[in-house]
Amino acid sequence: MKYVVLNALKYGKPNEKAVMGKIMAEMPELRSKAKEVLEIVKECIVEFNSLSEEKKRELFEKYSVIDVKKKDEKEIKLPPLEKAEKGKVVMRFAPNPNGPPTLGSARGIVVNDEYCKIYDGKFILRFDDTDPRTKRPLLEAYGWYLEDCEWLNAKPKEVVYASKRIPIYYEYCEKLLEMEKAYPCFCSREEFKKYRDAGVECPHRNVSKEDALEIWEKMLNGEYEEGEVVIRIKTDMKHKDPAIRDWVAFRIIYEDHPLVGDKYCVWPTLDFESAIEDHILGITHIIRGKDLRDSELRQRYIYKYFGWEYPVTKHWGKVSIHEFGRLSTSEIRKAIEEGKYEGWDDPRLPTIRAFRRRGFQPEAIRNFILSLGVGENDVAVSVKNLYAENRKLVDPVANRYFFVWDPVEIKIEGLDGDIGVEIPLNPTKGGYRRLIGSDEVYICRDDFERLKEGDLIRLKDFCNIRLVDKDERIFEFISYELGEIKKGRIIHWLSKDDSVDCRVIGEVSKEGFAEKNALNDIGKVVQFERFAFCRLEAFNGILRAVYTHP
Repeated sequence: MKYVVLNALKYGKPNEKAVMGKIMAEMPELRSKAKEVLEIVKECIVEFNSLSEEKKRELFEKYSVIDVKKKDEKEIKLPPLEKAEKGKVVMRFAPNPNGPPTLGSARGIVVNDEYCKIYDGKFILRFDDTDPRTKRPLLEAYGWYLEDCEWLNAKPKEVVYASKRIPIYYEYCEKLLEMEKAYPCFCSREEFKKYRDAGVECPHRNVSKEDALEIWEKMLNGEYEEGEVVIRIKTDMKHKDPAIRDWVAFRIIYEDHPLVGDKYCVWPTLDFESAIEDHILGITHIIRGKDLRDSELRQRYIYKYFGWEYPVTKHWGKVSIHEFGRLSTSEIRKAIEEGKYEGWDDPRLPTIRAFRRRGFQPEAIRNFILSLGVGENDVAVSVKNLYAENRKLVDPVANRYFFVWDPVEIKIEGLDGDIGVEIPLNPTKGGYRRLIGSDEVYICRDDFERLKEGDLIRLKDFCNIRLVDKDERIFEFISYELGEIKKGRIIHWLSKDDSVDCRVIGEVSKEGFAEKNALNDIGKVVQFERFAFCRLEAFNGILRAVYTHP
């Protein structure tokens, strides 16, 4: 059908000779089966011509994104990294594992990994998991990140858990206290905000290093309450951005951590932990959202105090996908707890686990992400762009099957017994599957409701029939030959003996009957003809199929 649609798009009306020429040029191995291919082409042309203008436009949109000329395909390239040397680039992706990777976090995984591949560098996965309460890590998420990274062909060369390295951050904090570049502050948030907004030092700022270290020791020993005291980094209290003025590096949180339990009660903030780790790990380049510019400004004070060189930093704009809105990880987690979703791999969610379950290919996700670029401008895209990338990969290999949703049983009078029909399994790789055409079959209710008495239709690859009694759902047999039907619609069908109960779940949900042959492809992506690509997930009396995309 792809070649028919592209031919119609180019010339206005599909020509069977032109379509055949294109197919044979690209797939010369099919020349020995030219007659069979020609019959399929004729059938596709008849089906295409019978479609509504709306449906034709949908097909034009679907197949126009597929460039069948490889010479016209453009390789997706990232812009060069500033000051990058081959073999010396070290980059990291540093998530807080409070849920599994989403399509948004996959951007950080793929782009950092791709740059490391380009420069023969080192890609590090670092879990910035030092907030045991507000963004509490999910224990299972650590493993999910490792799995999804490997699935995306972005296996890290090193994995770091910040929560397991707390003593390192303590050492650097003590050094800063000794250098009098940090201090313990007993101001409440409201009190310090007044000093900060006024650009005035708080009363605790000039405490002696001896007293500061003593207070620090008491903090570690759990002698203070939460919120009673914090450690602040000295910056410039006249800085034009109040958010940079004497920011918090450590705070007291009495909360068990999923990895380290209650071993610690003093936790570093993300800005402090990340600054220290980036230096220790030898990070050369950082890509972060432009909304995190303040983090760099804060962290540069630490680098200045220790005499370190700050990594080359690139800021990118936000990417929003229309269909998913602004669904955050914390919002997803709450919705799961409330029962709105069945789990983190619910096919309606934008998690990588959900896309894997739907049958998306890792290459499609990588290509989609890389196509977004790394510019500072915010980007708004449709998930249809991702669908197009995945369709390029699954369309040539996915087997075709019939799926009749919201089924209606019809009776065909005048049919001389059952007949076996062979139907192409895949137009690209060849092969056939076999169905039995009988005098009682299922068709989609939508197809049936469009008909009026006297209308002629073709049951795809089976026979031509005419509706004679709509109330009783009775049709009469006309003929088997495809050429005898010119204007009638071509629809899908299934007999009772060839069908199994089927439920499609996800973005689109439907129930009906699927072709029994489809049971051979459990775990694979198939195309339910005239419906969508689906991944066949399981069969337990009912075939469960996860909706992939159109």
